[in-house]
Amino acid sequence: MPAQLTTPSWLLALGKEPPPEEVELARGRYRLERIFKHDFFAYTALYQSMGPAPVERIVLKIGRRAPLLGLPLSWIGRLHSWHESAVFAEVDDLPIVPRFTGRYGRYGITHEFIEGHPLEKGERVADDFFTRLEVGLTEIHRRGLAYVDLEKCENVLVAADGRPFLFDFQISWRWPFAFGRGRWPESWIARRFQAGDRYHLTKLKLRTRPDLFTPEDLAAAKRKPFLVRLHGRLTRPLTLLRRFVLNRVDPTRKRGERGRVRVEGPNEP
Repeated sequence: MPAQLTTPSWLLALGKEPPPEEVELARGRYRLERIFKHDFFAYTALYQSMGPAPVERIVLKIGRRAPLLGLPLSWIGRLHSWHESAVFAEVDDLPIVPRFTGRYGRYGITHEFIEGHPLEKGERVADDFFTRLEVGLTEIHRRGLAYVDLEKCENVLVAADGRPFLFDFQISWRWPFAFGRGRWPESWIARRFQAGDRYHLTKLKLRTRPDLFTPEDLAAAKRKPFLVRLHGRLTRPLTLLRRFVLNRVDPTRKRGERGRVRVEGPNEP
């Protein structure tokens, strides 16, 4: 019987450290139920309450804390958890965001678990799905933030009742200081990221519900904002290099960028 393929420990956020079987929060104790993802930057898993608790099931996300070739990288996990918890604190009252349930140590965050599945290319969601998502995203923008990562279908959750949710704010835009927020250049940068959000939302809608589109909507979907064009030109070579390396060092062949959408028109294969 062949040996089971495993990811090298240096590619895992926790390194050789085993994932926590139980976690204790201010709201109760939870036991590991299922691991969703464990990659270079984060470990993400579902935990079930071990007793009475305001939230029965939570998602725990622990940022990178393992070193790499002797180089300390725990600062990445601390930075990610601090940033993501700060974003959650500003948006978790919105109907498209799960409730934030607190930090876990210096490297982790937790939020309520929403039963559902990641949005898939070609999926026919409800007629009001993107209207709900757009209303929530508009409010996020009004608060001076941007989601940034709507290019991937998998970052939009389709709840069991058909509602949309955004849950991964790791690279979302948020100015970390009170000074300068809402002023140039922060306001200029925020508007560029927000324009990218609207562009990628339009692409997701076109990919899943092209029947709801008007000719004007289709024309807008083809106009790439400046930061989207710049990002593609700068990161495409790095993305190809990363895929090349991971395909050779990680035998599990993780699907790191599932659900990306590239749309020129509703009939594109």
